[in-house]
Amino acid sequence: MVLLTETPLDVRALEAAVRDPGHGALLTFAGVARDDGTPPLRALYYEAWTEVAERELREVADETLARWPTVKVAIAHRVGEVAVGEPSVVVTIGAPHREEAYAASRFAIDTLKARVRIWKKEIYADGGAWVANRVAPDGHVTDGNRDPDGETS
Repeated sequence: MVLLTETPLDVRALEAAVRDPGHGALLTFAGVARDDGTPPLRALYYEAWTEVAERELREVADETLARWPTVKVAIAHRVGEVAVGEPSVVVTIGAPHREEAYAASRFAIDTLKARVRIWKKEIYADGGAWVANRVAPDGHVTDGNRDPDGETS
């Protein structure tokens, strides 16, 4: 299941989509809009070419399933304005065991952030700035234009 929507994400519905009586693990990752205070963030705004982003989200889900065939995957991402404190992306994995759940979840969110063409703008009281995901030196995908220490680059 993949979803690209302007409406708030229903985490419980995504979890229900991956529940299975044979699974002992249910893992949900929710990326939440946060205000790190430099400058104070009012909201995030996401934009996507819907057909392309939905196809890329499906590809991430399919690749996750190919690597971990015993799991179920649900991925949802918001577009439009997302207030601070609300989830902008949710990856939910149902799996027989926690090891597969954690590995599949990490793969899905990192692959999504690196490849899916969804653009993010930080909205401040006095304006805003478009930011990009990037790969950190350790191979993990980071948000925006801040380095791992929180400095703006």
